[in-house]
Amino acid sequence: MSTTATVEPTRRLGGPWTTFWLCATATYIGTLDFSIVNVAFIEIERAFPGASRTSISWVVTAYSILYGSLLVVSGRTADRIGRRRVFGIGVWSFLVGSIICAAAPSIAVLIIGRAVQGAGASMFTPAALGMMIGAFPAERRNQMVSWNTALAALGVASGPTLGALLIGALDWRAAFWVNIPVCAVVLMIMRRVDAPAPSERGALPDLPAAVFVTLGVGALVWGIAETETVGIGDARVWAAFVAAVLLGAVVVHRTRNRPEPLLPRVMFANRSMNLANTAMIIFGAAFSANSLNNVLFLRTEWEFGIVKAGLFSVLSPITVATTSFLVGRNVQRLGLRNLLLVGSLLFVTCQLGFLFIIGTTPHPWAQWLPLMLLLGLAIGCVAPALSASAVQHAPSAQFALAGALNSTARQIGSALGVALLVAVQATAVGIGGYRAGWATLAVLAAASGAVSLMQPRVQAGR
Repeated sequence: MSTTATVEPTRRLGGPWTTFWLCATATYIGTLDFSIVNVAFIEIERAFPGASRTSISWVVTAYSILYGSLLVVSGRTADRIGRRRVFGIGVWSFLVGSIICAAAPSIAVLIIGRAVQGAGASMFTPAALGMMIGAFPAERRNQMVSWNTALAALGVASGPTLGALLIGALDWRAAFWVNIPVCAVVLMIMRRVDAPAPSERGALPDLPAAVFVTLGVGALVWGIAETETVGIGDARVWAAFVAAVLLGAVVVHRTRNRPEPLLPRVMFANRSMNLANTAMIIFGAAFSANSLNNVLFLRTEWEFGIVKAGLFSVLSPITVATTSFLVGRNVQRLGLRNLLLVGSLLFVTCQLGFLFIIGTTPHPWAQWLPLMLLLGLAIGCVAPALSASAVQHAPSAQFALAGALNSTARQIGSALGVALLVAVQATAVGIGGYRAGWATLAVLAAASGAVSLMQPRVQAGR
């Protein structure tokens, strides 16, 4: 079925910077809620004593899976029916999910609430990026994408610190109650922003394929997580892996044969985007697993209280924000490929530092904080550059979709990273489990950098 591009009427109630800060706020809370529960891991264990660590890890992974697997269909829907409309539906859904989580009487209800949150975030995140890019001139596209990704990275990185302060002052449910006033403000300001730029007309994308992606990623993550308790040789684990492969094959088949596939076939010809999304899956796994590994280490091995652990995690998000915004302003001069390689090298160096320097005796000032500074520099270089690489050649009618694909890669990687970390930590006791985690993350970061080596050398200014 052919499609035609159209431009929605623009509402001049607010300028481009109003749109930017509205979308930036939504992007921040969407990624904040991925990591804010990391610091509450132990408190949730205490609140639901019958739940295993694998079950509690689904409080994190349920959000990532629904968020990641629905981003593409949400991005395409936003491009078709209106980014502002999809943005508003997503914020309302996120608000409902937050209320469910905050009032959850059981771990099962909490996981359901997190899934609803993830579905809501999957709607407003790509719509926000499309609205943001459409509000500014084309020559500022890379800068806007870099800044948007900086806020997303800041959300993930600052989750443990903000969560620690909220939970320390109240309890773990405060990490979800805080979303309610933020969502209310976003919904009020939304009325004053310009309508999104171009949208496509035509049939909606292949929703069943999005369901198959969700089930496939869920099966893969469940299989990885279950190796902690039943081992890699268990028939149920292999059944989950086989199911993931078969569901993936169904998605590929539908993409090739449907008139309106979930993923436009033309986008697979974009080499820079494909490499960036592949690298983002790997880097997303390292990024999310690192956050959880570090917080659990501070809470268990060094026996830091929740507030102290959060405060000793704050340097990383500050550095991420500063570095990412500087990168966004100078991305054309620095070059995306250079940023990817330097950032990956810094991340590997940081993980090796954790592995060989950090011990059972706490040295937070001399050892921990310098490594957190290095970690922030690494994330601040890699995350914006990967996102800019993914969308720099996208057609204007597919901004939201290109951003959704990259966010999908990050969230799928995040879900896989958490599941992999829980399984790796189970291979050793005490500090050995955390060292196994850091070693694994160093390998993942190196692999992400290796993929980025294949990026075109001349990208800036294209």
